[in-house]
Amino acid sequence: RTRIDYVLTYNVQMPQSTHKQSSKSCLCCRFKREPKIPPAHEDPELAAQEQRLDYHADDQRLRREEFEENLREMGLEMEKEEGTKLPGVGFLKIHAPWDVLCREAEFMKLKMPTTKVYCLESYQKVNMFLQKVTAPLQPKVGENQTENEKHLSYPFSREKQHLFDLSDRNSFFDSKTRSSIVSTSPLRKLFCLPSQGRFKTQLHSLCISAMLYEWMLNWCSRMYLILVLSLQILYEQWASYSIFYKYQPIGLVRKYFGEKVGLYFAWLGVYTQMLIPAAIVGVIVFLYGCATVDNNIPSMEVCDERNNITMCPMCDRACSYWKLVTACGTARASHLFDNAATVFFAIFMALWATMFMEHWKRRQMRLNYVWDMTSFEDGEAENVKLTCRDRMPAYMTIITMMIFVTLAIVFGVVLYRVSIMTALHMSSTPTFRTNIRATVKTTAAIINLIIIIIMDEVYGAIARWLTIMEVPKTDKSFEERLIFKTFILKFANAFTPIVYLAFFRGRIIGRPGKYLYVMGSYRMEECAHAGCLMELCIQLCITMLGKQLIQNNLFEIGVPKLKKMLRQRKIDKNHQEELNRTLHRHEKDHFLGPFVGLNPEYMEMIIQFGMVTLFVASFPLAPLFALLNNVIEIRLDAKKFVTELRRPIAVRAKDIGIWYTLLRGISKVAVIVNAFVISFTSDFIPRLVYQHMYSPDGTLHGFVNHTLSYFNVSHFQPGTEPMVPMHLGYKVDVCRYKDYRDPPWSDTPYEFSREFWAILAARLAFVIVFQNVVMLMSDFVDWLIPDIPKDISIQIHKERNLVVELFMKQERGKKYRNTVRDPSPQPLRSRPSSQA
Repeated sequence: RTRIDYVLTYNVQMPQSTHKQSSKSCLCCRFKREPKIPPAHEDPELAAQEQRLDYHADDQRLRREEFEENLREMGLEMEKEEGTKLPGVGFLKIHAPWDVLCREAEFMKLKMPTTKVYCLESYQKVNMFLQKVTAPLQPKVGENQTENEKHLSYPFSREKQHLFDLSDRNSFFDSKTRSSIVSTSPLRKLFCLPSQGRFKTQLHSLCISAMLYEWMLNWCSRMYLILVLSLQILYEQWASYSIFYKYQPIGLVRKYFGEKVGLYFAWLGVYTQMLIPAAIVGVIVFLYGCATVDNNIPSMEVCDERNNITMCPMCDRACSYWKLVTACGTARASHLFDNAATVFFAIFMALWATMFMEHWKRRQMRLNYVWDMTSFEDGEAENVKLTCRDRMPAYMTIITMMIFVTLAIVFGVVLYRVSIMTALHMSSTPTFRTNIRATVKTTAAIINLIIIIIMDEVYGAIARWLTIMEVPKTDKSFEERLIFKTFILKFANAFTPIVYLAFFRGRIIGRPGKYLYVMGSYRMEECAHAGCLMELCIQLCITMLGKQLIQNNLFEIGVPKLKKMLRQRKIDKNHQEELNRTLHRHEKDHFLGPFVGLNPEYMEMIIQFGMVTLFVASFPLAPLFALLNNVIEIRLDAKKFVTELRRPIAVRAKDIGIWYTLLRGISKVAVIVNAFVISFTSDFIPRLVYQHMYSPDGTLHGFVNHTLSYFNVSHFQPGTEPMVPMHLGYKVDVCRYKDYRDPPWSDTPYEFSREFWAILAARLAFVIVFQNVVMLMSDFVDWLIPDIPKDISIQIHKERNLVVELFMKQERGKKYRNTVRDPSPQPLRSRPSSQA
């Protein structure tokens, strides 16, 4: 009746042969056996297949036996349990004795609490007020209570065990530490052994089908009750949707799942908390647009029927002339997102991203201090950096594939828009034609969403394959390379359609009488009169909501439950109820899903962070949607970790790794992207230039007419003029289109006008000024806020001094004890006199 620190599961196959092999036997012995001779009435192919299965079962058994022998050489104690209640499943229960725990803890440089206890006076004063204010928001667990004292921690050493509090050896190493030690030591032993070809490298994947963790065989033991109580508290105070407004018990999450999982949920909590002010400001900007839409002069001019502006056809032959007043609804809707407050919100979000990064660095440093991870160094930090020659094959493959796939997707959606719009214009009634553009926008955005969801899975598999082809030397190197490739592919997959709408659509179409065509007869699509900002907003809204609702939440809920149902269907339903009553905890956990890592969770949030920051100037409600999603996401992930997944191996970490670098990069790129969105996608710069350079009264009266150029309908190319030129009831001689070009009666007909070049210069100047000013402000905020909180810096310095005092005290105690044991006086050593 010893403590179970780790449980391995494996498939148990009944061998066809009764021949037994000793665990000491060599793997090659299986090739020396005489093959079975099938009876005469037996099918030779079936007999050969059974013989191959027999060899395969023996192969796995021999590999497993050698693996178990390696575990015994490491000093671990084991007990097998095969086919008792779950047919075809075997359990290998592992216990780590005290000597093994001490040896591995010293090797892993684990910081353990010493006998020295010191007061946290400054730490207590800083957090006392906040604790009282946020008391209703704290979960009902003991972990959120601020302690007045803290044990001094020091890397464990077997030679200095007298420094540590070993009064209770059973609780000195907690459950996550014991499981981490047991999971790490055999693998280190495995890869330190001499290589035997594929036998050693494939041993782990062939023998082990699942991993279960640290449950007690003696159900009445105190440690098992502590684990069950911790899991119950996490389920009630963390994985419940009814307490969405409360803080997370991060300390308890770290104690149960390890530092790496704890840091993810801490980061997700900080990100969600920081979205609250961003969402409030975004709603205010949106409400400002709603309040000022009736006073917006450009939209009022578009909606004024007295202007009687006739626009040129939006497609060849099938489309006819149309009135600008029919775009009244689009012009009013565009003002909700394209107004004077947009620039302010873009600046605010750039500073918000910097504040978020600084706040997380301080929060991360505080957690490192509380969790004794300030001096932690990853054992895989000494990775060999790849040269350009090493990186080039995989990266060139990614870039080439990304370019072709994304261009094909964008081109396909463009053809869909053009063809569907032309077909609807030809077949629909005049009353329905006003809704054609909205129909095409929405359906194209939905198609983009479906393609994004499908290609995300494809890109994930391709990124893993490319990383495996590079053969990284360490797990950390493999993970970082995989994350980087997956991020590049999925980021491009999600944002390529948005980039096309923001910066390319409507700018490579040509002009009436000289349009640009693709594939012979398809004319490039153009933006609405109010610009492409409204279509960009629709695309962002559908992509963001669709990915969050379908790909993230629905898949995270539905797929694990479906897999769990499929695993349970293998057992008879009548027998299943009886098993649920008699199975032990580790046997029930066998039906839970495997833990696949935190990369999908991080990737989901990183893409969302890009949606919130990159094009926020065109969609100020993005922070609000992200906030509502994350409130549910935190509890959804918590419930998944507590009830749907096996307990992961506790991995130590002091930061979120490469994800922080990606966040920093996105926040920097967001400044440039928003500058171009405001300058080139919206009409902010043209309105500003007109108001200060061309307006006779300094207002926006006449702005709509200023943005429209003239076209003589007699200059249409043959075969492109409207089939129904009298659609409006009168003959049209001149139509208007949105561009800055000279009229047909000028000396340079249809050439870019002086207004075009003036506005282009103003746009480029705005991009340069906006980018430099905002980045300067962000760098100033970064410099102003220290990365390490002052109270934490004081405590770290205090701990260093206390460690020195503790060693000095121990040395003085040693000398005193030696003096008591040997009281004979020692002769004084005289200094030899120096001769001149």
